[in-house]
Amino acid sequence: MEKKSTEPEPGVLAQSSSLNIFHDESPLPQRNVKTSENVPPSCMEKTFYVLSLIMIAILLPWSLLCCIRVLNEFQRGVVMRLGRLRPKPCGPGVIFLVPCIDVLRIVDMRTSSFSLERQEILTRDMVTISIDGVVYFSIKSPYDAIMQVSDAQDAVEKLSMTTLRNVAGTHKLMDLLASKEYLSSQIEAILYTTTEAWGVRVERVEIKEIFMPEQLKRALAVEQEAMREAKAKVAAAQGERDAVTALKEAADIMETNPISLQLRYLQTLNTICNDQTRSYVFPFPVDIVKRMMK
Repeated sequence: MEKKSTEPEPGVLAQSSSLNIFHDESPLPQRNVKTSENVPPSCMEKTFYVLSLIMIAILLPWSLLCCIRVLNEFQRGVVMRLGRLRPKPCGPGVIFLVPCIDVLRIVDMRTSSFSLERQEILTRDMVTISIDGVVYFSIKSPYDAIMQVSDAQDAVEKLSMTTLRNVAGTHKLMDLLASKEYLSSQIEAILYTTTEAWGVRVERVEIKEIFMPEQLKRALAVEQEAMREAKAKVAAAQGERDAVTALKEAADIMETNPISLQLRYLQTLNTICNDQTRSYVFPFPVDIVKRMMK
């Protein structure tokens, strides 16, 4: 099943962090591995097989110690008989091997993980950063994991590091800092499609941390502090303007109704007077004072 991911337009990477990538949890389809099961065995192979059976019969019951193997529930076995791949994977449970001519390769079907080494990356806006992460994967097709690639985990690890550098290098620094989830989804989609042919299913990719030089951190901190100060000044100016507008509206209301000014005067007296106050301040109209002075 092919995995799809949608890449957003430039500049809106941070808004696409909620991208969901769905996996088909069904096992991967069994690929047509080229085997020699349709080729009849040669006389030499038949001779070795018969001799092995005779040796098992002669050395009974001690030969059973070499013939019987037990595989756990999470293990599968791929058997090579005289270099030929057997048609069906073995396990779990008790399996029978022919000594000297059968070679067993055990594959662990559980989810495994490995950490990505810190990668030095040059972003799209020419900033050098370091990124590390972790990848979770599992083997879904034992045949493909043995026949298509020599070491599945090593191949997935090297591909993950290369994909991390390629994908992160196409984005700007601020986009990477704002949307780690989308970057993980992009890498996961590429790995999922590529490793399917190897019988490996990449289940999850997580970016752990983005490391920046100290000078770049200080520059970003200064920039953000300046932006916050500018926003604070704009907010303070907006508050003063709103306060002046409210005072003007209150003055207009008091001018139309003189009683409201008297009520405000009494309310102010009630506010400044309490049980512990011994001094009382009475606002006195300036016009009356002028008349008394004359």
